[in-house]
Amino acid sequence: MTAVAERTSPTGSHPSRETTQRYRWKRRGPLLPALVFTIIVTQLPFLITIAISTLHWNVLQPGQSSFLGLGNYDSFAGLKNYATIFTDDRLRTAVVNTVVLTASVVVVSVLIGLGLAILLDRKFPGRGLARTLLIAPFLVMPVASALLWKHALYNPDYGLFNGTLNWIWRLFGASEGPVIDYVSSTPMPAVVAALVWQWTPFMMLILLAGLQAQPGDVLEAAKIDGATGAQTFRHITLPFLRQYLELGTLLGSIYVVQTFDAIFTITQGGPGTATTNLPYEIYLTMFRKYEYGEAAAAGVVVVIGTIIVATFALRTISSLFNEEVST
Repeated sequence: MTAVAERTSPTGSHPSRETTQRYRWKRRGPLLPALVFTIIVTQLPFLITIAISTLHWNVLQPGQSSFLGLGNYDSFAGLKNYATIFTDDRLRTAVVNTVVLTASVVVVSVLIGLGLAILLDRKFPGRGLARTLLIAPFLVMPVASALLWKHALYNPDYGLFNGTLNWIWRLFGASEGPVIDYVSSTPMPAVVAALVWQWTPFMMLILLAGLQAQPGDVLEAAKIDGATGAQTFRHITLPFLRQYLELGTLLGSIYVVQTFDAIFTITQGGPGTATTNLPYEIYLTMFRKYEYGEAAAAGVVVVIGTIIVATFALRTISSLFNEEVST
């Protein structure tokens, strides 16, 4: 009906261009406030960040030039802040840590989430309760989750992990088990484990929605034809889940690359720079070194890097599934 209304007028003749344009603006007009709000909230701050990234601006050594009334910067730096980012050892280490942390968390979360989604897709007593309990970690605030892992699980004196190890050692006759400081000895796996616990329910929900959207007639036909469960999963379910896996990987990469809470709460980037990722390094540059220009440049690099990583991740996953389907 809408298409017909655009093509013809009430008298049956074709509407004028002005009438068509007026009708289109009537449809799109209600969306304009949301568009303006999005531009103000997201695009303008990003443009201001790009502008700050071209300045020599240290709040401890203010200059004479004012920037939008926010403070006084020293001089125009051009691309020197970006050159500092790519030549600074700490920032290069932060980039590597960010890639390792993001890839580890996303891959492990997707795999565990897929397994849990397959289990929850089956009917069994208490499935609703199990689903609620598995979703619960995603509902915990990131800071609260990090504190839980740091103190209740990782603490070498009263943490659950060391307490369980001591209990096992006592079962075998030992008086006391080893005391392991997980945060100091294995900082990156400690952070990855906490983030996997937090993000696995997110992946599970996305993949569970994909599993429940499968056409039942196709699965029934495969069963009648004698296909095993593994064959059905490989040739029917997995290709069908491609878009859901892409969505989970894309959103997970975008969110995990911005991780700050877990790093700040559990390890504070240490020991040394073992777990310092880009968001935490930007925090240190901004609030410890007070280099606003360098921090803004690093933020721009993070945004661009996130877009590049997400694009390559989607292309890689799509190519893998295309090969799987063709074989």
